[in-house]
Amino acid sequence: MHSHKPATPHAHARHHINLRLERWHRHCLYASGAALLLSGAAWLLAHYFLRTPGEFGEAIHPLEPWAMKLHGASAMAALFFLGSLMNAHIRRALKAGRNLVSGWAMIATFALLIATGFGLYYLAGESDRPLWSGVHWVAGLALAALSVLHIVLGRRRH
Repeated sequence: MHSHKPATPHAHARHHINLRLERWHRHCLYASGAALLLSGAAWLLAHYFLRTPGEFGEAIHPLEPWAMKLHGASAMAALFFLGSLMNAHIRRALKAGRNLVSGWAMIATFALLIATGFGLYYLAGESDRPLWSGVHWVAGLALAALSVLHIVLGRRRH
């Protein structure tokens, strides 16, 4: 009998490495990402455009604290699913050498978001909070665009 196995156990796997995520995994990533984007946008809107003059200065809009709470919860979910990508997607993409520029850009942007989110919560003082916040929300909007680009590029190569 002939064996039709490749010479090495992983020889065939190197030619075609499936980087497509399972449907449930994609949906969880998309849902947590959308919740992050929408809650962050809601906070920006409430913070910069919906405040009203009050007796003691500008009054915080009621949407602002709720948007921040949802943003924090969404960040925890997104971090969980980002971690789940390490083995299921990132490691295999590195091995396959596919979509690396947009993938590394996303990893760097996620790292910046994690650092600035931590900084806003634990390190920022009143004087430097606007800088931390500005970097954080610009990076968040950039990540949304990078995510779309990464998906489009990945599907085109597939």
